[in-house]
Amino acid sequence: MAQHPFDPLQNYEETREAIGYVPRKQATRKDYDRIGFMSGLEVHQQLMTKEKLFCRCPAGIYQKPEEFDAELIRHMRPTLSELGEYDGTALMEFKTRKEIVYRICNKTACTYDVDDTPPFPLNREALDIAIEISLLSRLKIVGEVHITRKQYLDGSIPTGFQRTAIIGVEGEIQLRNKKVRLIQLSLEEDSCREVSDIGHQRIYRTDRLGIPLIETVTYPDFKNPDEVKEGADYIRFLNRSTGKVRTGIGSTRADVNVSCKGGTRVEIKGVAHNSWMPELTHNEAFRQFALLRIVKILNEKVKEPKSWKICSSKIEAQDLPVEIPMISEMAAKDYPIYIINLPHYRHILSHFLQPEMTFADELTNRLKVIACIEKPNMLHSEMFEDSVGRENWTKIRQMLSAGEEDAQVILWGPEADIPTALETVEERCLMAFAGVPNETRKSFEDGTTIFERVLPGADRMYPDTDSAPIPLADEVIDEMEKRLPMVTSERITQLQRWDVPEDTFTYILKNNLVPLIERVEKELGIPAKFTATLLAHKLNHMERQLGPVPGFTIDKVYELLAFLKSKKLDQAIAKKMLWIVYRHPERDLNTVLGEVDFKEISPDEIAKMIPSLIEEYKEIKTSKKEDAGAHWVMGELRKSAVGNISLASLSEEINLGVGMNKNYK
Repeated sequence: MAQHPFDPLQNYEETREAIGYVPRKQATRKDYDRIGFMSGLEVHQQLMTKEKLFCRCPAGIYQKPEEFDAELIRHMRPTLSELGEYDGTALMEFKTRKEIVYRICNKTACTYDVDDTPPFPLNREALDIAIEISLLSRLKIVGEVHITRKQYLDGSIPTGFQRTAIIGVEGEIQLRNKKVRLIQLSLEEDSCREVSDIGHQRIYRTDRLGIPLIETVTYPDFKNPDEVKEGADYIRFLNRSTGKVRTGIGSTRADVNVSCKGGTRVEIKGVAHNSWMPELTHNEAFRQFALLRIVKILNEKVKEPKSWKICSSKIEAQDLPVEIPMISEMAAKDYPIYIINLPHYRHILSHFLQPEMTFADELTNRLKVIACIEKPNMLHSEMFEDSVGRENWTKIRQMLSAGEEDAQVILWGPEADIPTALETVEERCLMAFAGVPNETRKSFEDGTTIFERVLPGADRMYPDTDSAPIPLADEVIDEMEKRLPMVTSERITQLQRWDVPEDTFTYILKNNLVPLIERVEKELGIPAKFTATLLAHKLNHMERQLGPVPGFTIDKVYELLAFLKSKKLDQAIAKKMLWIVYRHPERDLNTVLGEVDFKEISPDEIAKMIPSLIEEYKEIKTSKKEDAGAHWVMGELRKSAVGNISLASLSEEINLGVGMNKNYK
């Protein structure tokens, strides 16, 4: 075969174009229909309870990184099931040879958390909240709660399983343009917080372990990335509308399931920010579409994929015909270096999968997770043909008797990890002949993902023999139904009826502020639109600028508006005062009023200034526009008006004065 130059960057761009990848902001409905985009959600929400779900330890108290009283160490050892089979996830975790370390703090954990004592009875406070949210989600409540065990094999739960119970089934949520079906809502215990995962050691804190959590699971009804975010937002808003769930970092997390036509369900795990979801789901669907193109290419090249296998050889850095700095660096660490031949894989390693990521990244990330070799852990031929020279790379291929259409990988790492590394490379390359692997993936803010672990099988759940069923009486459910808050779709309608700007909806619903806005309108007579914009524009801006301030609560906003009402001052001055109240919530409001350069003037006194200002404008007359005089007078009086008279009322007074003064023009 003739020798030909190869540019991996050009191949990346060509394959990107071949699958029809477009950036998310340029994508249309036709693009998602073409690739068969499909997505569903599993939204996890911590509940605001005093105690954990199956023990009496306090919930919601978090330890500092250095704060722990004991460490517990465990290792994964897979066992055969009753059917004589090994769980695929268990086998993968066993390959990693991970040492799992639990850092335990006495005030947040007990012997139940480390599986030394049976579970306490289910926390009834958590159960009631889960039922309430199920009813809001229009789910059918089960007649009897059965607690089951769900396998968790990544070490995040010391028992190796999570106790969980289905509370409601078959519901729906109403989005802007469609209804999304819900499969179920479950009540379960939260897992540990991961501290670090380096090499063969993974460290967890147990303070979060056991906090009551609900999981809302949708059908794969989302047909484009924006719908996914809208659905996640709705579920979050609905949960928070009860006022009985936790807020803050880590309190709400979502697993996003994504597939494309011909692909398979891939779970993007633990997405902490809904704003990431459109980019993540967009890129995952196109990643699968790209993998399907690779399937076609490989099967055209290799007629018997089952016979495909790698060829590897241990080499010394000095055996290479040219010095490669990174390899020399690894050799200096006494890491063994292996070169691997991948038959018929030329052009595949640089094939586009995600922005700035290729098929080679699938290999390097699996080496990190499964073989526990920290990155950088490999180089490959499509990176280096040009930089080391084609002649030199031809000599490297000859060391493996490689063909022109083969690709090569050079990897390194601790001697004990090399067998797993070689097996991992061959396994992932063989998967590429079949399609898209079932797996969970870790998300990043830029919208890309990397391999995390094999997706657990459907048979991971089994009954918990330590916990008795809990019957739910119909009359109890009926009574709870009478006390439900307004559902989120009705809250949105309410905001629209109040003429509240749509750009405030997310902040208001996310923070469950509709009840406050409603209270201010009913008790103080202040329009909902003003309160909504004060909160979503001014307060939101302060929170972003300054972060959380100890002692400030949302009740301070009501106190501020009530203070202005009692003083018979216009609410507009609240915008100036809120800045001081937020930074210094302990200050007396009279003191705050004195700090905003405010002088109390009666509306009548302000009105008396209008005629003389109109006369003054006739002298200077800066514009020929008909309304220029009114605007100029308003500008002159605005500072005096704020807090004393509403700007709308002042505008009416000015326009009236201008109209009466026929010579002002």
